Amino acid sequence: MYEEKNDEIEIDLRELFYVLLGKIWIIILVTALGLGISAGYTTAFIKPVYSSTSWMYVLSKSTSITSLTDLQMGTSLTQDYQVFITSRPVVDQVIQELELNMTYAQLVNTISVENPTNSRFLKITVQHNDPYMAKTIVDKLSDISSVCMGEIMETQGPNVLDYGHVAETPTSPSLMKNAAIGAVLGFVLSVACIIVIYLMNDAIQTTEDVEKYLGINTLGLIPLEEGVSKRSTRGHDKDAARMRRQKRKAAKRNAAKQNA
Repeated sequence: MYEEKNDEIEIDLRELFYVLLGKIWIIILVTALGLGISAGYTTAFIKPVYSSTSWMYVLSKSTSITSLTDLQMGTSLTQDYQVFITSRPVVDQVIQELELNMTYAQLVNTISVENPTNSRFLKITVQHNDPYMAKTIVDKLSDISSVCMGEIMETQGPNVLDYGHVAETPTSPSLMKNAAIGAVLGFVLSVACIIVIYLMNDAIQTTEDVEKYLGINTLGLIPLEEGVSKRSTRGHDKDAARMRRQKRKAAKRNAAKQNA
């Protein structure tokens, strides 16, 4: 019985570096192409999203700067208000008064409520494709929340410290970030393809390849005849390379049989 041995692939890092260096123009071209496609897609197909933020301050009726109990009560109310702002009664009233063509779930997904650590401030942020609509929604949400909180919880509603502002620049998408991602993907893809082609190419092209793979010393080189172009000999080179690959595979099989 004969035992077949798997061919081992030896990678010469120095040779691989020079291969990549020789294809540097392809790498640069694909990288630039990835950057351009990503930037163009971001600009043409992704709608910009704008944010508008309002601030509210929570306090109780008997809030005193010297009263620790009032401070603790204000902190507790802040957590309750944080949940109350996105409740269905408040959000549905905003949709009704502004006559928005949105459902409760759609509007809630655009609202975020935050409470900075160790404070009684509420930060309400609304995101929308229209910067003016984002400001309108966050302002109406702040007013309705303040009134409803005072009525339902029977306490003094939070004061609106600052209404929203019309954003001049979009929050997302980031053109620079998406373009950079496209460029990185183009670079990685081009380098990976070049490396794969290099590893899959088993043709003998130089005298060093003859000595490395066949273990035969070359005695000399036969130059091209005068007047014969490389293009006219390309077909002969392919046939010769195919024959050399077949001979090399046959030599490896014979060596495997002898070692078995």
